[in-house]
Amino acid sequence: MIKVLIVDDQELMRDGLATILNLRPEIEVVGVASNGKEAFEKASHLLPDIVLMDIRMPIANGVEGTKLITSSLPDTKVLMLTTFNDSAIIFEALEEGASGYLLKDMPTDAIVQAIMTVQSGGMVLPKELTAEIVKEMRRSQPADHHTDVPQIIKDLTERELEVLSKLGLGLNNKEIANELFISEGTVKNHVSNLISKLELRDRTQAAIFAVRYHITSF
Repeated sequence: MIKVLIVDDQELMRDGLATILNLRPEIEVVGVASNGKEAFEKASHLLPDIVLMDIRMPIANGVEGTKLITSSLPDTKVLMLTTFNDSAIIFEALEEGASGYLLKDMPTDAIVQAIMTVQSGGMVLPKELTAEIVKEMRRSQPADHHTDVPQIIKDLTERELEVLSKLGLGLNNKEIANELFISEGTVKNHVSNLISKLELRDRTQAAIFAVRYHITSF
């Protein structure tokens, strides 16, 4: 059973989601919180597997809450609850270690699947949503701003680039292995190598890198 903590400053949202998710046999909602600071305090005590974290909250927002949790509780993963209006700060949350994001109004089955994906080591980067967010980021950038791919990308092999592209789509090692017709162990080695070569912290940052520099094609 996957232990989940729900964080949202709107009582109706968090309690409603808690009630719905508690009906699922594979999930146990162990608590709720109303801001990022409270989320960290409760997560430190309850040790949930997954934290469903809203982005815009008073006192401490979702980005701050994510940073607190991922830096102190390595076994707890954070999944962001967002709206399209949050696009400017979604990537900030990912850079602080969030394992992905999904829209608040997604069907319950989609939320449950996202939780299970993150629990199994994958990321949740909805393809259509990510494409829209990247477009919005481009529109918000100055006209003379260019997102040039770092030269360090040339250190990657063709296979490592393929794996990096799949990471940008949120695939886990098993899914990447199936798509590229290689073993999970080989995928794991490629992921470790490309993270090292690109001087990144983890696979989350690798996925962000792939999206930011358009290595993943939509």
